[in-house]
Amino acid sequence: MTAPSTEPLAGYTVGVTAARRADELGALLERRGASVQYGPAIRIIPLTDDTVLLRQTKALIDTPADVVVATTGIGFRGWIEAAEGWGLGDHLLTALNKATMLTRGPKAKGAVRAAGLVEAWSPASEASAELLEHLLETGVTGKRIAVQLHGEPLLDFVETLRAAGAEVVEVPVYRWTGPADPAPLNRLLDALLAGQLDALTFTSAPAAASVLRTAEASGRLNEVLDALRYQVLVVCVGPITARPLVPVGVPVIQPARARIGALVRELAVALPARATRVHASGRTLELRGQAVLVDDELRPVPPAPMAVLRALATDPGRVLSRRVLAGVLRKHSGREDTVDVHAVETAVGRLRAALGVPGLVTTVVKRGYCLTVDES
Repeated sequence: MTAPSTEPLAGYTVGVTAARRADELGALLERRGASVQYGPAIRIIPLTDDTVLLRQTKALIDTPADVVVATTGIGFRGWIEAAEGWGLGDHLLTALNKATMLTRGPKAKGAVRAAGLVEAWSPASEASAELLEHLLETGVTGKRIAVQLHGEPLLDFVETLRAAGAEVVEVPVYRWTGPADPAPLNRLLDALLAGQLDALTFTSAPAAASVLRTAEASGRLNEVLDALRYQVLVVCVGPITARPLVPVGVPVIQPARARIGALVRELAVALPARATRVHASGRTLELRGQAVLVDDELRPVPPAPMAVLRALATDPGRVLSRRVLAGVLRKHSGREDTVDVHAVETAVGRLRAALGVPGLVTTVVKRGYCLTVDES
């Protein structure tokens, strides 16, 4: 047998809530065949406008830290660039050069070296937990420790250091606020509730929290939670990103390494694994978001016919009456009025045309329709 040539995410629609690197994430998803809908859930405050970062930078220049923890490459570089923009670049580097530099991973290490500094230690695991363990083992009592944040607060990390007797200066690089234009996020939530998304991705905890706040503000929190819990695949880049979602019962998947590329690879495996697969009329059908693989050939299917096909595929060979299928279409459209028999016949006709294979959907006279099952 030859492997299918169809991209793993073809036929699926994936929502992207990221602000920073959203285009990069979207391009990776599209390269694997997905349709992407963007709804930035947050906005990054420009570093040069961040009065909190300026205040903390001046504090570290006036009273240098004993230890400086660099957690991300882009965050550390941004901090240095912001200081240069304020005319404080040389002063900050002088202060940092007096400290013991610790870096969480290779990107942070590269940024530190690019600034002319040298790290004293970096964990092989690239994990904050190992970095924290190292600090505690070397002793932190009475030490002034600067921790460069990266968008999400490191509450456990910081509080553990303070409990151990350290003075901690938090350097909040890349702080978040709500999106400047909330319309794309609201459209993304509309698509989620309309069943038009197959997966929703998160690359930061603030974005996840913002989605929940936006849903609550519009009176749709319960509906959004139901969709996140039972309808779509929710993918987070790592455990910190998942923190706002897990306590409210949203199941999430995440890659072994907190990287955007790893997130996409995880999604490209997990989403097709959820697909319904049936055998009908000698063909193998794989039902994706708004498409069907018919013997590995992708065939787009409009929403209403797809709703009919999903109903028929729950029990291949079982006849569903026009009345039952009318109920399926009514639920799909969200209409309270009666969907007549003609609408069902139209949807079935469009389904047959989309599948392009005669005999997959059988009309049972005076009873309804079913998928034609293979004879054993």
